[in-house]
Amino acid sequence: MSKDKLLTAIIDYCQLYKMAESTFGRKSVNDGKFVSRLRTGARVTPETWSKVSKFIGKNGGMTNLTMDPQNLHVLPEEKDHKVNLNLGNIEESISKKKNFRFFDNRQKYLLFVSTCSEKEVISNKIGMELGHVRPKPPALRVFDAGMGDGTVLAGVMREMHHRFPTMPFYISGKEISLEDVRICLSKMSDRLFEHPASVLVFTNLFYSEAPWLKPKSMISSSAMVWKEVALQGSSSHEFSEQLGGLRDFLDENWQAGHSPKTGNPIYERPTVLVIYREDHKFLLNNVIPKQDIKKADFDLVIASQPYRLRVSSQTKSRNVLLPLVNSLGNGGRLIGIHSSGEDPGHEIIKNIWPNENPFISDRHSLLKALKTELGSDRRYFNIKSNSDIRSIFKYHMHSLPSELEASIGTSTLFAAWNAATYVGQIDEQRLEEAMRSIDYLEITKEILKKFGGLWFNDESYTISKKNF
Repeated sequence: MSKDKLLTAIIDYCQLYKMAESTFGRKSVNDGKFVSRLRTGARVTPETWSKVSKFIGKNGGMTNLTMDPQNLHVLPEEKDHKVNLNLGNIEESISKKKNFRFFDNRQKYLLFVSTCSEKEVISNKIGMELGHVRPKPPALRVFDAGMGDGTVLAGVMREMHHRFPTMPFYISGKEISLEDVRICLSKMSDRLFEHPASVLVFTNLFYSEAPWLKPKSMISSSAMVWKEVALQGSSSHEFSEQLGGLRDFLDENWQAGHSPKTGNPIYERPTVLVIYREDHKFLLNNVIPKQDIKKADFDLVIASQPYRLRVSSQTKSRNVLLPLVNSLGNGGRLIGIHSSGEDPGHEIIKNIWPNENPFISDRHSLLKALKTELGSDRRYFNIKSNSDIRSIFKYHMHSLPSELEASIGTSTLFAAWNAATYVGQIDEQRLEEAMRSIDYLEITKEILKKFGGLWFNDESYTISKKNF
């Protein structure tokens, strides 16, 4: 089927079921302007094609929407991949275990964040790292390489204001998830009220692009959406209302698909959102980024859980750490944090999957691989894995002592099970199999009683760029 025939099928469906085209777009691909953009020549990714086909098939329409190769919009990470043009096979390949992206499951993530103290503990640890930062004019520059729902970033910004109350801030965050960006924005009104000399920059670009706000591909560069928002007013309430008003912009521009090659989420449209207070625009003139100027030079880079655990050290170093290290300015520091296992949560995993070890590489092997990637440039950096006492830290699942002394409630067991399998990045297929055949809650209960609760270990490392 060609793109024109797909458009015709959508129009016929809307006429048959008396549905507005904007409603069809929102319900099928969460984009009210999808049909109008399709009319004006926009290309369609396999992920979007799949969503449209699925929606029409589930709701009474035709289901044989096979894709014509000329309609493919191939993004940078997909350029060397031969895409399977059978729509059913595209959906099947994405759902395979090797392509399963565990951290995209929003419900599991939000339950984990609300029941465990990891984000708070990480914020405090990064706050301590700020004591080593020596900012240079015109602003303290921070990059969050995966800001999630903004819990860590908001905590770090509070600590930044405490340490540098009068200094302008340039704070940039990478996040592919539309919902995470929305939740993060809801936390920013208070931060902009407390520290008005702040510029916030959010983007969905790849690790190799995000620090510089510049796509590598010429096609992506020409398609990039750059939106600048100068907030009016002087109260947190006013800022919150204006930030909430960005929902339509996010719905239209923060769409994500999956790379057929890796299964990783990728942007459909490269987007940069720049936010600051209008009453501080004059002061921040040299801090606000310009679309035609490529600059990173960060004083602090936060790399908290930026990669999948099962990916090799070489891949993590090459695709994530190397570009982040190269984005540091002279004297800049990177703090990396990831799960390390050997804790009660890991024991739950091993009791159900005895041969399972999600934590295949520690900080030592990761930094060794990074040194190899840097080659002779490693002499420009101080790369420290640090001692276990300084590096390894724990966080807990919230629970009352009384819950663990007597009978443990089902909700607590479910929260513990969710946390353990989330941290271990167990794919959905194996979860379903275990929950059908194994008394997983009883195993979880035994572990909680054995250790008097549930906690997890993370480990950290630091990389700093020498002053020249």
